[in-house]
Formats: sequence, C-alpha cells, structure tokens
Amino acid sequence: MKDLKNKTVWITGASDGIGKELAIQLAELGAKIILTARSTDKLNEVKNNLKGTGHLVYPMDLLDVGAIPKGVEEVLSQVGQVDILVNNAGISQRSLAKDTALTVDRKIMELDYFAVVALTKGVLPQMIARKSGHIVSISSVAGKFGAPMRTAYCGAKHAVIGFMDSLRAELHNDNIKVLNVTPGSVKTNISVNALEGDGKKHNVTDPLIANGLPVEFCVKKIVRGIQKDTSELLIADTKTKMAVYLRRFFPNQLFKLMTKMQST
Repeated sequence: MKDLKNKTVWITGASDGIGKELAIQLAELGAKIILTARSTDKLNEVKNNLKGTGHLVYPMDLLDVGAIPKGVEEVLSQVGQVDILVNNAGISQRSLAKDTALTVDRKIMELDYFAVVALTKGVLPQMIARKSGHIVSISSVAGKFGAPMRTAYCGAKHAVIGFMDSLRAELHNDNIKVLNVTPGSVKTNISVNALEGDGKKHNVTDPLIANGLPVEFCVKKIVRGIQKDTSELLIADTKTKMAVYLRRFFPNQLFKLMTKMQST
C-alpha cells in the first residue's frame, strides 16, 4: 500500500467532521497536512492536536472561487508541492425545490462543485509535471441517487462524480490517481450546517445523521482507499448501499421508494 509518510496532503473543510478526522489520521501516518477552512482559530486548534511537524494552516473561503488560484499559488510557494488533495469542504440542503431560492442553489453548487473544480485545476499542473499525485473528492451517496429535500445538494454531488470520473481517465497516463468517496450518513454537523430554502442554517441534527456511521470509522476507510489507490469508495450502512444498487440495476423501483421517503 502507498506510504503516506512525508506526503503533503491538502485538506479542505479541515476544521470539523470528516476533514478534521482525516487530518488526525493522516498525520499519525506521517503526512504533512495543509488545513483549509474559513476559521483560523478552529484550524489552529486542529493543527495543535496533530502528530508530527510541518503542518500548515491556510484559511480560505472557498465560496470565493475566483480567489482560489491565488490561494494555490501561495500554498505552493510555502510547501513546494501537494502530493494529495482532499476536496472535503461542502454544504448540504434541507428544503423542497419549490421553496428554495435560486441563490441557495447557486451557493451550494459554488462550494460543492465549482470550488472543487477550481482547486483541483490549481494543483494539477505541478502533479502532471512530476507524474505523481492523488485527487480525493468527498462526494456523497447523494451523488449516486436523488432524495427529497436535497435537490441542489444531489445535483452538486452528481456533478463532482461526473467531473472526477472524466478526470481519472484523462490523467491515467500522468500517473495521477483520482478517488471519489461516497459516504452515506456519518455523525457530523452536516445537517446542522445545511441550508434551508431561504439560505438560513438548518440548525437541526437529522435522525439519519444522529444514527450514522462514526466519523472515525468512515475516515479509516477513506485512508485505506487512498493507500490502495481505490477509484471509488462507498461507505454506508446496508440499507443505503442497497439504494445505490437499486439505482443502478432497478431504478424505477428506487424512484417509487423515494416518493414514500420521509426526509427532514
């Protein structure tokens, strides 16, 4: 398996949840972590609890997609190269399409898709020049099938998977790996931070999230996927995995089930 010691790993959304736990577990394996999110204080708190040295805090608001190229330039000037990029930052949704302002759809797409594309394109040239690199995108099972109250979120996550699947084929001869991670419900603050139709925070922990997979378990699977150069990784309970398989092989059956789904 891939040795992660002294690898430089850039993680977005690193102040909480999956991103924070990834930083912890990858640092334990000897990686040097670049931590990105909006809150400098939270990032410094994470950094101070990481094993090893050479970690970097680089705060950035990824909603400002136009500023990402400059951010990449500044990071590379400090670390030299990025071996692994983990696109983890994102925001979810809890509202019906008919009640969702278009500004909310755009905000979710901007952070969950365009920021991912911009950051990926920013780090690619130095990876291609070295014929080495790894792009990891934390998508979701929402990128595999649609669910009520998640129209914008599902749309963005479907887009990420499509982009990364195409990119994987393009970069094959450059020896750059691409991993799409599609977690189901994981115990994080994703539903608390989700946007409602008017753009306000949901501020509620959904039952599915409250009873979801432990974040430590999810991240162990992701780390192993990186080490094994896995192309796609589904991390979910049995019921959710069945929904993914139904979407692929028996889509009409899944669509009927979704009409009865009680989403919050």
